[in-house]
Amino acid sequence: MGQVRVFDHPLIQHKLTILRDRRTGHKEFRELVEEVAMLMAFEATGDLPIRTVEVSTPLAPARGATIAGREIAVVPILRAGLPMEAGLLRLIPTARAGHIGIYRDPAPLEPHTYYCKLPSDIADRQALVVDPMLATGGSAVEAIGLLKARGARVVRLMVLIAAPEGVRRVQEGHPDVDIYTAAVDERLDDHGYILPGLGDAGDRLYGTR
Repeated sequence: MGQVRVFDHPLIQHKLTILRDRRTGHKEFRELVEEVAMLMAFEATGDLPIRTVEVSTPLAPARGATIAGREIAVVPILRAGLPMEAGLLRLIPTARAGHIGIYRDPAPLEPHTYYCKLPSDIADRQALVVDPMLATGGSAVEAIGLLKARGARVVRLMVLIAAPEGVRRVQEGHPDVDIYTAAVDERLDDHGYILPGLGDAGDRLYGTR
């Protein structure tokens, strides 16, 4: 079973609290999502393999380390995942990016894919799926399934806030996938929103409500 890791770093929790605040405007909200994604990625990539190399400083040779093994592909779920992608690419500029567009039917709360564009070498990369909210889990399960169908063998999921229902659904559908989050909240409401959550992440990011 994949692990669920909740990041309790003070900086992450501080910024997450500001994100939850209904008074936070969309410009600050968007900037904070990028920042939290960078901080979480720093923690989530701590197990990347490295290899020893030698470089020449202005004064003398020095031994150092570079990332080895599988390179990373950042895959945001549109549209709310885009600021998280921006933060990750600032931290890992050599990563490639794919995009998966999924909308949730408001009645049965089931996902529908309308767009999928992935790096051609996705099978040789570690795919990091990003989305601010893991609510019902339907979109995450769908996105991970699309990645696996294209050959991805190592997939991780990174979200800002998760609901227990979403965590269970991902673990049932993809028990090999690790989940990284800054918080696991209480539950979903009758409309599939996380409580207490932070509202609709997409609308708060882009000022559309």
